[in-house]
Amino acid sequence: MPFLQRISLDGLPDPEVGHPFNLHAVTALRHGLDLHPKVTFLVGENGAGKSTILEALADKWGFSMKSGNRVGQPGIRPYETALAPHLTLTRAPGLRPMDGFFLRAESFYNFATEMDELENDPWTANGYFNYGGRSLHEQSHGESFMALFLNRLDGHGLFLLDEPEAALSPNRQLSFVVRMHDLARDYSQFVIATHSPLILAYPDAFIYRIDESGIERVELRDTDHYRMTKRFLDDPEAMMKHLLADEEE
Repeated sequence: MPFLQRISLDGLPDPEVGHPFNLHAVTALRHGLDLHPKVTFLVGENGAGKSTILEALADKWGFSMKSGNRVGQPGIRPYETALAPHLTLTRAPGLRPMDGFFLRAESFYNFATEMDELENDPWTANGYFNYGGRSLHEQSHGESFMALFLNRLDGHGLFLLDEPEAALSPNRQLSFVVRMHDLARDYSQFVIATHSPLILAYPDAFIYRIDESGIERVELRDTDHYRMTKRFLDDPEAMMKHLLADEEE
């Protein structure tokens, strides 16, 4: 049974208020979004609203917007996103995650810096903040992401990840899928915004496509990410010739 069962929108402001309430993806939340007990993917073009929804979900749950775990009780601390106060989270009765983390790829550097500061503080230093025995800043971008996934995330957790593939090679993306699978089998739940068809191929999941028409549950092969990648790999030379052709030709 998942920790989170459903996300819905309550009391939507007038869309004329502006971003993010003018996004089709946000207004579509009025109908609710059922979450998979293990993994739920949000996919779509840049600007479609997937990160907006994920950040609001993290904010509503009480996660730090800089990346990290919970920093306060929901409803007590002030919300940092405009959308979070209007979300309703349907939770499984009596179930509480033992772990949790929100990853924003774009602010991961700041998170790594904060971990170093805590490690250098005599009041907080205990070796926990050195992921894999080293500072996150002493590892490559991809290594630091994998160090986080391998050393920080644990079973019985709720993990919200925004573009976890951002620093990962294709091989490391597959390693991430294996780690995610291990954690899902250990009663963890993921909600992930991603552009990676490799990660999207994980079979035990819901995929929600977010676009100008709203939110729709789809299969892997129905996503633009899969179709474009397949078209390119089937004939990369033809794709490059088409993209780079002079207009006069």
